[in-house]
Amino acid sequence: MKGAIVGLAIIAALALQTSPFFGRNGAGIDLVLVVVVWSALQFGPAPGLLTGAAAGLAQDVLSAGIIGVSGFSKTLVGFAAGVLGSQFIVANALPRFVVLLVGAAVNEVIFLGLNAAIHRRGFDMPWRQAGARALATAVVGIALMIASNAIPAFLMRRRLRRGY
Repeated sequence: MKGAIVGLAIIAALALQTSPFFGRNGAGIDLVLVVVVWSALQFGPAPGLLTGAAAGLAQDVLSAGIIGVSGFSKTLVGFAAGVLGSQFIVANALPRFVVLLVGAAVNEVIFLGLNAAIHRRGFDMPWRQAGARALATAVVGIALMIASNAIPAFLMRRRLRRGY
């Protein structure tokens, strides 16, 4: 069941990320990374790793970049977020926001570093743009995580009010 939910979340994130609604660069928000970190925090390191690999490779295939770069960076972030989620209490919004922010920043550094190494050019990190993208991803991601936790509680309250 959780594999189907994660798979649908990946498909929805990829569809939104590549839609004209988000524009050419998706306003700097990496929804696929949000799904990877959410999966890692909900289910642990192994599902986070697998989600990162699958979602990153799917994102690579749909983009014009080199296949495997995004998959590798999202795999590492998914595993690290899962380990942090299993070792520390990250049930509240602030710790989840910090994990998302750090995960987005690490994803940016790995992605840009690997691209620089593959293209054999210097590592010229656009720090402001990368920081803005990481912050935007973390803000939107924490809002989506709060909403994903509130929906089942809302449905349960509604079912209890109706009496079945």
